[in-house]
Amino acid sequence: MSRGDVPPNCSASCRVMTTTRHEIVFEGSDDGTKWEEYEFRYKPGDLRRRPPWVAPHQPRLDWQMWFAALSDAASDRWVVALARRLLEGSPDVVGLLAHAPGDGRPPRYVRALLYDYRFTNRATLASTGRWWSRQLLGPYLPPLVLDQAGAIRRADLPSNP
Repeated sequence: MSRGDVPPNCSASCRVMTTTRHEIVFEGSDDGTKWEEYEFRYKPGDLRRRPPWVAPHQPRLDWQMWFAALSDAASDRWVVALARRLLEGSPDVVGLLAHAPGDGRPPRYVRALLYDYRFTNRATLASTGRWWSRQLLGPYLPPLVLDQAGAIRRADLPSNP
């Protein structure tokens, strides 16, 4: 096999490695003004959390979130389904996360923002305890809400990522 060949059991992800780390950060809110982040178990989120060692385990949801950040929400409709489950407070979905906003009840609104994450340098880590720095790239999903019929729809809120 030459260096340019891709093994037959390798997906498209094996062909190109990214040089940036875009991450989707879900947030929940009860009032549409104060937002709190959902924390995934394995992907970057909290700037002070050390990257976990997961090999040989491959956390599927966190891995899929990395792929979703490579495209837009329209390309990955399951991300909207995930937002719906967060709005419903699905125990099966919330159980996959390290932290959910609120006091155990689902938020009224959910949105997702896209960030560029980068490792900090040793000096920054030593002085601030931050493993990561991040820059907001913009919204990934607008604020969403469940209507009275239980359908997910865009919330009528002022935009403020």
